Parts: sequence; structure tokens; C-alpha cells
Amino acid sequence: MIWKRNPVFASVIFMQMTCFIGVAIAVDIKVHPLTKGPQYHWFGYYDKLQFDPSGRFVLGMEVDFEGRSPKADDRIRIGMIDLLDSDRWIELGTSSAWGWQQGCMLQWRPGSMTEILWNDRQGDRFVCHILDVLTREIRTIPWPIYTVNPDGKTAVTADFRRIQDTRPGYGYAGLPDPCKDDLTPEKSGIWRIDLDSGKADLIITLAQISRIPHPHGQPGELENSKHWFNHLLFNTDGSRFIFLHRWKPIDPSKYRNVGGFGTRMFTANPDGSDIRIVDPYGKTSHFIWRDPSHILAWAWHPSKDSRFYLYEDGTDTVTAIGPEVMIRNGHCTYLPGNEWILNDTYPIGSKREQVVYLYHVLSGKRIELGRFHSPAEYRGEWRVDTHPRFSPDGRFVCIDSPHGGNGRQLYLLDIRNVNKM
Repeated sequence: MIWKRNPVFASVIFMQMTCFIGVAIAVDIKVHPLTKGPQYHWFGYYDKLQFDPSGRFVLGMEVDFEGRSPKADDRIRIGMIDLLDSDRWIELGTSSAWGWQQGCMLQWRPGSMTEILWNDRQGDRFVCHILDVLTREIRTIPWPIYTVNPDGKTAVTADFRRIQDTRPGYGYAGLPDPCKDDLTPEKSGIWRIDLDSGKADLIITLAQISRIPHPHGQPGELENSKHWFNHLLFNTDGSRFIFLHRWKPIDPSKYRNVGGFGTRMFTANPDGSDIRIVDPYGKTSHFIWRDPSHILAWAWHPSKDSRFYLYEDGTDTVTAIGPEVMIRNGHCTYLPGNEWILNDTYPIGSKREQVVYLYHVLSGKRIELGRFHSPAEYRGEWRVDTHPRFSPDGRFVCIDSPHGGNGRQLYLLDIRNVNKM
């Protein structure tokens, strides 16, 4: 990164001590607030490009309320923060298709220095805007996006209407699911979208995936459940993508082991072919691609119960990662070079501290970057997960957090010295 922050990092300093094989490592982490009240700011999910390729601009969303579910007429503001101009907020647009956890899928378009994408609602459909932040030229395609291929040319998406009906907070308010009464619809699933033409093709259906046997479930479990797709993500070279197949029993009392809903992790080619089940046990959670063929995910496996595991796509190879120190579910990514895993936790203990940390893959050491208090009112759908995201060069991390006492805001962590240890 060629730029320097101005003014100099200030604000909050965390002194953390991490022990590894009897060695204590002192870490001085500078945490800088990028936004402030009275408006509330956040970015959302951890697997999207928040920083522009130069590392100068940081995307965010702005809203004037918290503590309730979004309504159809609630509109948020889209903007970016200029790290070279005293963290100036630059407004770019608005959206009425959003949720507290993943926002409106706001992100930089891969392969572009100046284009961003985000979802919105226009009339009776969800759409995606593609904006050049320099020229302010904008065009809209008639489909929302979920994950973008690293080549920046195509995307895949799930049905946000159905997601909102099955798991509020991850879909968008405003449009009903036309297949609401169909447990396994043929007309709902995953679409592949051409980002230039806006053309979309249905490539995988819920009916198709629900017919794949679930040997680790109970008899009749899939047949007597409502199904949906969630959490799509392309791998690092765009040759495959993950999707989570989820189901919720119509009568939960008959399938108590499901735990609210079941989850299987699948991968497929960009055209929907060569579908593979990666984790068949029904309890996959957060995940990230390490490279084109390996997936790090929090899941249950008979080897070590609930832990982070590295799966090899297309094989039965599964390896526990950091089983003694990464013992809580979190939002995981690999820093550039794959030497370090960036992760976090949900609120821990009576202090409700969310821990953001780095895990060194080869040595097994864990370095805490900070503990961030989450007030008790931030629970359920409108909780604020830190969802740590890194800059293109891996030297800075941005998080969402309400710890500062002025609601959800964006914070920048300087880790330039940490990931050299």
C-alpha cells in the first residue's frame, strides 16, 4: 500500500497478550473509528470486497435507526469512506433491499478499479446497480446478485424472497415468495447472471437438490421440510461456487436433532453442473475458500465434533484446523498468502465481548486483535457481528461494532506489525 493515513492513527489501543508454547506475545493494536453518529454505519458480510483495489476507499452503508427489522419502505444510503481525506463519507446511492447481516450485497466489482455493485428493489422485483464511483455512470440489471465471479463478468444469486420467508434478516422485505406454499419448488433455486447483459438462467433448483439423499438425517426429514438456498460464494479462480442447502421441518417436534434448520454444503460449476456434496452431516456454518479446491468451514464432523475444518472439494479429505484454539464459530477469511486466518467470535461471557483474532496456520499461534463489547440489546436479527474484512494488502482490517457507545459503526484496525510475527 503506497498511501499513509492522515491524520495519524489514534483512538483506542488494545494491549493483548497471546501465549504459545510458553511464549507471551505483546500486540499493540490501533483501532480507529471510521464513522460516527448520529447515523449508524456498517458493511455486513465478511466475504465481500469492502476496500477498493488501491486500499484508499472503504464501502459502507448508513441508516438512521436500529433495533428492529427493516420494512419495505426503509431505505439505506450507500457510500464510501476516503481514507486519504480525513475519513470523508462520500454518498453514492440508496437501497431498499437490505438486511442487517449482509446489507444489500454492497461490494467492489472484481477486476475493476472504480465499479461497485449493490442490490435494490424497483417495482415488483429486486435488481442490482453497477456504479462507476468516479464518473457516476450507473446501470441496473433486472436481477439481484449474491456472489460475483472473480473475473467480474458473472454472478450467481438465490431467491431473496424465499430467504426472507424462511430466515428473516438474510433476505429482503417488500416482495412475497411466489413459491411460499411449495416445500421444494422447481421454479426457485440458483440463477447465473451475466453482469453486462443482465441475462439470467436458472441453473440449480430446490426440487433438484432436495431429492439428493441425506443419509445422516432422519427418515422423512427432507420430504417434510421447507427448503431454501443461502450463502453462495465463488472460489478464488471462479471455477466453482459453494451454496448451502437448508431446510426447516414443518413439524419441528418430529425432527428435534435438526436444531431449527439443517444445512448441507454443496459446490458446483458456474453453469450448475458437477454438483458435489462437501459436508453431508447437516450442520455447516461459516466458510471461506482458501484456494480453488479447499474450503475452511465451521461444521460438525465425527472426528472432533464442532470445529473449523479444511475440506478438499471433490474428495473425502477433511482436516481440523486450530482445534485447540479456534474453538468457537466465527467469520473466517485467509489473509493474502494464506499464512494467516482472520477470524472472530460471537459475544462471549457476561461482558459480551466479541474477539477478533489472527491464527497462524503453520505455528498454531493465535493473536488477539481486540475484544469489542456488544451491548445486550444487539441480539438476534439486528445483532452486530464484527465480520472482519481485510484490505487488499492484508495490512488493515475493518470491522462493524457497537462497542463505542454510538451504535453500529465502522472501525479500522492497523495490523501491519502483527502479521509479521
